[in-house]
Amino acid sequence: MDLMLSVTQERGVIPRLKQEIMKKMVEQGVRIDGRGLGSYRELGINVNVVKTADGSSIVSLGNTKVIAGVKVEVGKPFEDTPDEGALIVNLEIAPTASPDVEPGPPDENSIEIARIVDRAIRHSGFLDFKSLSIVTGKHAWFLWVDIYVLNHDGNLVDAATIAAVAALMSTTLPKVELDPAGNILRIDRSNRTQLSLNIDKMPLTITHVKMGNIIIIDPTREEENLSDGMYVIGVAGGNVVAIQKVIGAFTKDEINYMINDSINQYLKLKDSIINAMKNPSTELRL
Repeated sequence: MDLMLSVTQERGVIPRLKQEIMKKMVEQGVRIDGRGLGSYRELGINVNVVKTADGSSIVSLGNTKVIAGVKVEVGKPFEDTPDEGALIVNLEIAPTASPDVEPGPPDENSIEIARIVDRAIRHSGFLDFKSLSIVTGKHAWFLWVDIYVLNHDGNLVDAATIAAVAALMSTTLPKVELDPAGNILRIDRSNRTQLSLNIDKMPLTITHVKMGNIIIIDPTREEENLSDGMYVIGVAGGNVVAIQKVIGAFTKDEINYMINDSINQYLKLKDSIINAMKNPSTELRL
C-alpha cells in the first residue's frame, strides 16, 4: 500500500448564499443535486473512441468528462525488471475544462492526479507486467496512458482512474515477429491480442471529502471548493492498495470509516463500470 501527501487544489468562488444552502442540505443528509451522501453521480463509458490509439475510452461522471488513450511501443526493459514491461500515465486538464485552469503545460495538480492513477494501477495486480515482456532484457511493451480532462466538475481522480482502466481493458497488443537471436523482425499491427488483465483486481479510486464533520463521496467541483478535506483511497479486489490525503485533517475514526466505505463502494462502482462498458453511452462520442 502506498501512502503519500499531496498538493492543495485551487478553489473556485461560490456565492455565500449557495454555500449556506449546500452546507445545510448536507447536514440534512442530501446534496444540492439530489444525491445521498454516499452516492456516485451517473456514470457513462464508451471505449475504442480514438481510432489511432491501441486502446481508448471516454468517461462521464456526472458533468465531469475525461478521455483516455493508450499507445503501446516496444522499449528496452529497465535493468531492475528485465522481464517486465512498463506503464506511464500522464494527465492534462484542458484550459476549456474549467475557469480555474490556465493554459500551458500540466500543473502540479495534473501531475499529482496522474501519479495517483498510476499508483492505483501499479499496486493492484490488475496489469501483469511480466506479460508485457517480449524478450527478457531486450524487448518489452511500454504502455503510455494519456488522460485528457474535457470538463472538470469535480472528482477528477476517480473519473481519470475509470477512464484509464476502461482504456486498458480495450487495449490490444500487435504481434511481434522475432529472429532466432531475439531481434525484432516485424511488428504486425494487423494481428493483435488482448492485453492481459485480471478483472477481479480492477483498480479504482474512491474520493471522499469532508464538509464540516460530514463525509461525502464523489464530490462535484462546488463541493470540493467547500470541503474542509479530501481523501482518496485506491482499492483493488477488495483490498486497499493506495491512500492519498489531498487536503485537510482527519481523525482516526474518520479514516477508518473512509477505508471501510471505500471497500463497500468499490464493489458497487466496479459493477457499474462493467455494466456501462457492456452498454456504452450513445451520448459519449467524438
